[in-house]
Amino acid sequence: MIYLLGFLAVFIISDGLLTYFLVGSGAGREGNALLEPVLAGGSFLTLKVVATIICVIILWDLYKRSPRLAVISTSCFVVAYGVIVLWNFGVLLRT
Repeated sequence: MIYLLGFLAVFIISDGLLTYFLVGSGAGREGNALLEPVLAGGSFLTLKVVATIICVIILWDLYKRSPRLAVISTSCFVVAYGVIVLWNFGVLLRT
């Protein structure tokens, strides 16, 4: 479970960094309408790091109560964020 949470944290932060770079360079745009003003305001990366820590803590707490559900949930999040990071990286390579 520790490895899954580590991968999840790396993918979420990587997504934030790639998004910040792509939007900042004009090569992309934020797909989440709720995060657009945060990205423009400059506190996007801070929010991503804090949200990542909170998510990891919640999933770890869930793991202590219901290990199977936590592993399945975390695995799904890792796959989803892995796809998002690959997508963003592909956009970066095309620019």
